[in-house]
Amino acid sequence: MTLTTSRFIGHDQDRGIVQFSMQDGATEIPCAISTSAMDDLERGPRARPAEREAQFTRLRDRIEACTGRKYQATEFEGTPPGIVLRSIDFRG
Repeated sequence: MTLTTSRFIGHDQDRGIVQFSMQDGATEIPCAISTSAMDDLERGPRARPAEREAQFTRLRDRIEACTGRKYQATEFEGTPPGIVLRSIDFRG
């Protein structure tokens, strides 16, 4: 099944991630992207904590496309299993 957009959860400054979710039918898939990956995608100065949600929104299409690829490849991490994106996931 194809993933669809779900919700922005929030920025966890201590862990350096932005949490969000995607939907596979009725199943919510927990996801996260490192803030350094988002900064690398924008190739500009590091975003401030208060800017992370807006930055995620700007990059959402690219983030969700990459999430979908990792989901199809069943590259899950953590408990509960979810998708984690890092800078390396957007290279090549």
